[in-house]
Amino acid sequence: MRCIALQHLAFEDLGLFAPVLREAGWTIDYRQAGVSPLEPAEWREADLVVVLGGPIAAYDTGLYPFLHDEIAGLRSRLALGRPTLGLCLGAQLMASALGARVYFSGTKEIGWAPVALSAAGQASCLAPLADVPVLHWHGDTFELPEGAELLASTPLTPHQAFSHGRNALALQFHPEADPARIEPWLIGHACELAQAGIDVPALRARSAEQGNAPQASASAMLRAWLGQLA
Repeated sequence: MRCIALQHLAFEDLGLFAPVLREAGWTIDYRQAGVSPLEPAEWREADLVVVLGGPIAAYDTGLYPFLHDEIAGLRSRLALGRPTLGLCLGAQLMASALGARVYFSGTKEIGWAPVALSAAGQASCLAPLADVPVLHWHGDTFELPEGAELLASTPLTPHQAFSHGRNALALQFHPEADPARIEPWLIGHACELAQAGIDVPALRARSAEQGNAPQASASAMLRAWLGQLA
Protein backbone atom coordinates (compact mmCIF):
# COMPACT_ATOMS: atom_id res chain seq x y z
CA MET A 1 0.00 0.00 0.00
CA ARG A 2 1.47 3.30 -1.11
CA CYS A 3 0.82 6.69 0.45
CA ILE A 4 1.87 9.78 -1.48
CA ALA A 5 2.32 12.76 0.85
CA LEU A 6 2.40 16.10 -0.96
CA GLN A 7 4.44 18.71 0.92
CA HIS A 8 4.40 22.48 0.56
CA LEU A 9 7.05 22.99 3.27
CA ALA A 10 9.75 20.50 4.23
CA PHE A 11 9.02 20.69 7.97
CA GLU A 12 5.26 20.27 7.55
CA ASP A 13 5.37 16.53 7.07
CA LEU A 14 3.26 13.58 8.21
CA GLY A 15 4.61 14.01 11.73
CA LEU A 16 2.76 11.82 14.23
CA PHE A 17 0.91 10.09 11.38
CA ALA A 18 4.03 8.59 9.79
CA PRO A 19 4.66 5.82 12.38
CA VAL A 20 0.99 4.79 12.27
CA LEU A 21 1.08 4.45 8.49
CA ARG A 22 4.32 2.48 8.50
CA GLU A 23 3.10 0.16 11.27
CA ALA A 24 -0.03 -0.48 9.19
CA GLY A 25 2.08 -1.54 6.23
CA TRP A 26 2.06 1.65 4.15
CA THR A 27 5.10 2.91 2.26
CA ILE A 28 5.42 6.71 2.21
CA ASP A 29 6.45 8.63 -0.89
CA TYR A 30 7.01 12.34 -0.16
CA ARG A 31 6.59 14.77 -3.03
CA GLN A 32 7.47 18.46 -3.06
CA ALA A 33 4.76 20.71 -4.48
CA GLY A 34 5.97 22.65 -7.49
CA VAL A 35 9.09 20.47 -7.76
CA SER A 36 8.07 16.81 -7.93
CA PRO A 37 4.31 16.90 -8.57
CA LEU A 38 1.95 13.99 -8.92
CA GLU A 39 1.19 12.86 -12.44
CA PRO A 40 -2.51 12.74 -13.40
CA ALA A 41 -2.45 8.94 -13.23
CA GLU A 42 -1.01 9.06 -9.71
CA TRP A 43 -3.79 11.35 -8.54
CA ARG A 44 -6.28 8.78 -9.77
CA GLU A 45 -4.53 5.57 -8.82
CA ALA A 46 -2.47 6.07 -5.63
CA ASP A 47 -3.76 4.01 -2.71
CA LEU A 48 -3.72 7.07 -0.45
CA VAL A 49 -2.90 10.74 -1.03
CA VAL A 50 -2.26 13.10 1.88
CA VAL A 51 -2.04 16.79 0.96
CA LEU A 52 -0.15 18.61 3.68
CA GLY A 53 -0.10 22.20 4.90
CA GLY A 54 1.78 25.31 3.85
CA PRO A 55 1.80 29.12 4.08
CA ILE A 56 0.30 29.82 0.65
CA ALA A 57 -3.42 30.04 -0.06
CA ALA A 58 -5.55 27.71 -2.14
CA TYR A 59 -6.62 30.74 -4.18
CA ASP A 60 -3.01 31.86 -4.88
CA THR A 61 -3.12 30.17 -8.27
CA GLY A 62 -1.82 33.29 -10.04
CA LEU A 63 1.30 33.31 -7.88
CA TYR A 64 1.70 29.53 -7.71
CA PRO A 65 0.31 28.02 -10.93
CA PHE A 66 1.01 24.45 -9.76
CA LEU A 67 -2.00 24.83 -7.47
CA HIS A 68 -4.20 24.52 -10.56
CA ASP A 69 -2.82 21.01 -11.06
CA GLU A 70 -3.28 20.11 -7.39
CA ILE A 71 -6.91 21.20 -7.41
CA ALA A 72 -7.55 19.38 -10.70
CA GLY A 73 -5.84 16.25 -9.36
CA LEU A 74 -7.89 16.36 -6.18
CA ARG A 75 -11.07 16.92 -8.16
CA SER A 76 -10.45 13.80 -10.25
CA ARG A 77 -9.46 11.76 -7.20
CA LEU A 78 -12.43 12.81 -5.10
CA ALA A 79 -14.80 12.09 -7.99
CA LEU A 80 -13.48 8.53 -7.97
CA GLY A 81 -13.87 8.21 -4.19
CA ARG A 82 -10.18 7.42 -3.70
CA PRO A 83 -8.79 7.69 -0.12
CA THR A 84 -7.71 11.29 0.40
CA LEU A 85 -6.66 13.23 3.50
CA GLY A 86 -6.12 16.99 3.53
CA LEU A 87 -4.44 18.91 6.35
CA CYS A 88 -4.76 22.71 6.65
CA LEU A 89 -3.88 23.93 3.13
CA GLY A 90 -4.67 20.40 1.96
CA ALA A 91 -8.17 20.69 3.43
CA GLN A 92 -8.64 24.06 1.74
CA LEU A 93 -7.53 22.59 -1.60
CA MET A 94 -9.99 19.74 -1.14
CA ALA A 95 -12.78 22.23 -0.45
CA SER A 96 -11.82 24.19 -3.57
CA ALA A 97 -11.74 21.00 -5.64
CA LEU A 98 -15.28 20.26 -4.45
CA GLY A 99 -16.48 23.69 -5.57
CA ALA A 100 -16.48 25.51 -2.22
CA ARG A 101 -15.10 29.01 -1.64
CA VAL A 102 -11.79 29.36 0.23
CA TYR A 103 -11.09 32.80 1.70
CA PHE A 104 -9.27 34.75 4.41
CA SER A 105 -11.21 34.46 7.64
CA GLY A 106 -10.19 37.89 8.90
CA THR A 107 -7.98 36.61 11.70
CA LYS A 108 -5.17 34.20 12.44
CA GLU A 109 -5.85 31.14 14.56
CA ILE A 110 -2.48 29.94 15.85
CA GLY A 111 -1.87 27.83 18.94
CA TRP A 112 -3.04 24.76 20.83
CA ALA A 113 -6.76 24.36 21.50
CA PRO A 114 -9.36 21.57 21.18
CA VAL A 115 -12.00 21.46 18.48
CA ALA A 116 -15.70 21.03 19.22
CA LEU A 117 -16.96 17.90 17.51
CA SER A 118 -20.38 17.91 15.89
CA ALA A 119 -22.70 14.97 16.47
CA ALA A 120 -21.35 13.49 13.24
CA GLY A 121 -17.81 14.19 14.41
CA GLN A 122 -18.40 12.41 17.72
CA ALA A 123 -19.52 9.34 15.79
CA SER A 124 -16.58 9.55 13.39
CA CYS A 125 -12.88 8.75 13.41
CA LEU A 126 -12.34 12.15 15.08
CA ALA A 127 -13.82 10.92 18.36
CA PRO A 128 -10.32 10.36 19.90
CA LEU A 129 -9.64 14.09 19.49
CA ALA A 130 -12.45 15.13 21.86
CA ASP A 131 -11.16 17.59 24.48
CA VAL A 132 -7.54 17.16 23.32
CA PRO A 133 -5.72 20.34 22.22
CA VAL A 134 -4.55 20.25 18.61
CA LEU A 135 -2.33 22.70 16.77
CA HIS A 136 -4.08 25.45 14.80
CA TRP A 137 -2.07 27.47 12.32
CA HIS A 138 -4.14 29.21 9.67
CA GLY A 139 -5.80 32.42 8.55
CA ASP A 140 -7.89 31.06 5.68
CA THR A 141 -11.07 29.06 5.92
CA PHE A 142 -13.59 27.49 3.56
CA GLU A 143 -17.28 27.10 3.01
CA LEU A 144 -18.65 23.61 3.54
CA PRO A 145 -18.68 21.82 0.17
CA GLU A 146 -21.92 20.44 -1.19
CA GLY A 147 -22.38 16.86 -0.03
CA ALA A 148 -19.86 17.23 2.81
CA GLU A 149 -20.55 16.53 6.48
CA LEU A 150 -19.26 18.99 9.08
CA LEU A 151 -17.26 17.20 11.79
CA ALA A 152 -15.62 19.91 13.92
CA SER A 153 -15.60 23.63 14.70
CA THR A 154 -13.93 26.28 16.85
CA PRO A 155 -15.35 29.68 17.82
CA LEU A 156 -13.05 31.42 15.32
CA THR A 157 -13.44 28.82 12.55
CA PRO A 158 -16.86 27.15 12.26
CA HIS A 159 -15.66 24.81 9.49
CA GLN A 160 -12.71 22.95 10.96
CA ALA A 161 -13.22 19.49 9.47
CA PHE A 162 -15.43 17.68 7.00
CA SER A 163 -15.82 14.29 5.43
CA HIS A 164 -16.98 13.76 1.87
CA GLY A 165 -18.16 10.23 1.46
CA ARG A 166 -16.36 7.44 3.23
CA ASN A 167 -12.86 7.98 1.88
CA ALA A 168 -12.23 11.74 1.99
CA LEU A 169 -11.33 13.64 5.17
CA ALA A 170 -10.35 17.32 5.37
CA LEU A 171 -8.92 18.81 8.58
CA GLN A 172 -8.22 22.53 8.92
CA PHE A 173 -6.14 21.89 12.06
CA HIS A 174 -2.96 19.84 12.56
CA PRO A 175 -3.46 16.63 14.55
CA GLU A 176 -0.28 15.32 12.91
CA ALA A 177 1.86 18.08 14.47
CA ASP A 178 4.36 16.76 17.01
CA PRO A 179 4.72 19.26 19.89
CA ALA A 180 8.26 17.96 20.46
CA ARG A 181 9.13 19.19 16.95
CA ILE A 182 7.60 22.65 17.14
CA GLU A 183 10.87 24.57 16.72
CA PRO A 184 11.03 24.28 12.89
CA TRP A 185 7.50 25.73 12.76
CA LEU A 186 8.57 28.65 14.95
CA ILE A 187 11.57 29.30 12.72
CA GLY A 188 9.93 28.69 9.36
CA HIS A 189 6.87 30.81 10.14
CA ALA A 190 8.77 33.57 11.97
CA CYS A 191 7.41 36.36 9.74
CA GLU A 192 3.81 35.18 10.06
CA LEU A 193 4.13 34.87 13.83
CA ALA A 194 5.53 38.39 14.09
CA GLN A 195 2.80 39.86 11.87
CA ALA A 196 0.12 38.08 13.90
CA GLY A 197 1.59 39.27 17.21
CA ILE A 198 2.10 35.73 18.52
CA ASP A 199 4.26 35.32 21.63
CA VAL A 200 6.84 32.78 20.40
CA PRO A 201 8.22 31.77 23.84
CA ALA A 202 4.66 31.27 25.09
CA LEU A 203 3.79 29.10 22.07
CA ARG A 204 6.97 27.08 22.61
CA ALA A 205 6.09 26.59 26.29
CA ARG A 206 2.49 25.67 25.46
CA SER A 207 3.78 23.07 23.01
CA ALA A 208 6.04 21.55 25.66
CA GLU A 209 3.05 21.21 28.00
CA GLN A 210 1.19 18.89 25.63
CA GLY A 211 3.12 15.76 26.57
CA ASN A 212 1.99 12.50 24.94
CA ALA A 213 -1.70 13.38 24.53
CA PRO A 214 -1.40 14.58 20.91
CA GLN A 215 0.45 11.44 19.87
CA ALA A 216 -2.11 9.12 21.46
CA SER A 217 -5.12 10.96 20.04
CA ALA A 218 -3.63 11.45 16.57
CA SER A 219 -2.64 7.79 16.34
CA ALA A 220 -6.08 6.60 17.41
CA MET A 221 -7.79 8.99 14.99
CA LEU A 222 -5.72 7.90 12.00
CA ARG A 223 -6.07 4.20 12.79
CA ALA A 224 -9.84 4.65 12.98
CA TRP A 225 -9.92 6.47 9.63
CA LEU A 226 -7.70 3.91 7.89
CA GLY A 227 -9.90 1.16 9.29
CA GLN A 228 -13.04 2.61 7.74
CA LEU A 229 -11.66 3.09 4.22
CA ALA A 230 -13.59 1.29 1.53
